[in-house]
Amino acid sequence: MAKYHLNEAAVAKARRLIDARQYVLKSDWGDVQPNAEAQNAYLKNHSWDEYAEWHLGLTDGATDETKARYAFVYGDLRRIHRTGLIACVYRASEWHHKDVELAAHDLLQYLDQKTA
Repeated sequence: MAKYHLNEAAVAKARRLIDARQYVLKSDWGDVQPNAEAQNAYLKNHSWDEYAEWHLGLTDGATDETKARYAFVYGDLRRIHRTGLIACVYRASEWHHKDVELAAHDLLQYLDQKTA
């Protein structure tokens, strides 16, 4: 099983998106999470650093500037999705990636406080 460490830049970006009201509160994550085509289109116009900021996890041992390096996407590459954060909490919890799980949980709580 792959190991991940927390991407602090992604946490900071997620908080900025929440503060800027760039979020979707109700969505079907299975329909809106970025697929390979959407990721490739994003990478044509954005840097790898910008792409990385959409992922709460960094895969240990994976080469930088490869898709394998980045895990736990939380938005549609434009806005944060509440369902994306929930998916990150669930997946990270399921596979015992505690740092990612707690960060996603904290972001979910932050989003809910801002939108209550």
